[in-house]
Amino acid sequence: MTLEIADALSFFRLSCGRWTSQRSQHHLLHRRAEAGASFIVVEELQKGDERLAEIAARNNESVERIIGGCWVRWSGSMAWDRAGESHEDQTMFGLIPTDEAGRSGLLLRDRGYAEKAPVAGEFRMDAENGLILTTDYEMMSSLERFWFAGPNLRLRTSTVQGLSNNASFCMETRQLDDSSVPPEIPATSAKALAPFGW
Repeated sequence: MTLEIADALSFFRLSCGRWTSQRSQHHLLHRRAEAGASFIVVEELQKGDERLAEIAARNNESVERIIGGCWVRWSGSMAWDRAGESHEDQTMFGLIPTDEAGRSGLLLRDRGYAEKAPVAGEFRMDAENGLILTTDYEMMSSLERFWFAGPNLRLRTSTVQGLSNNASFCMETRQLDDSSVPPEIPATSAKALAPFGW
């Protein structure tokens, strides 16, 4: 099933909500796979939100070009975690389309997965309405593809090349019953970002 999604902003709006994610990560150097799970909350940042102005300033872009964005928080665990280790954090991003259809452009993040500094990646939607994100860091690069198998099921593949070579597949299911939702994710965290969210 392929959903009709007009543009990237519509894709992100469809992604808003609470999700549980099952993840399989393949560490290419070690030739081993690791399973994991996470809980993700995605909230829309509408044009004019002051947080989008902060993202624009950090990336030396005009806030007027940003059409909207999202605030993403996540909490997860992986099979190889040490005792007491957890993956909790958050990120915010804004969209700047570079075509009239709004299907390609820049994705501004307040900070990247691989480093704390702000980072600008690129997005584009393919013919099957999948969303492809590419981000280049100083020492590595990432390629992700998101797509909807239905309104409440989102799939994601990602590859990271550089210091850490890995590939992963995620199946993300929208939580429709609040009684099954884990405790609220903290709004802030001092831990380093891990690629469980966006």
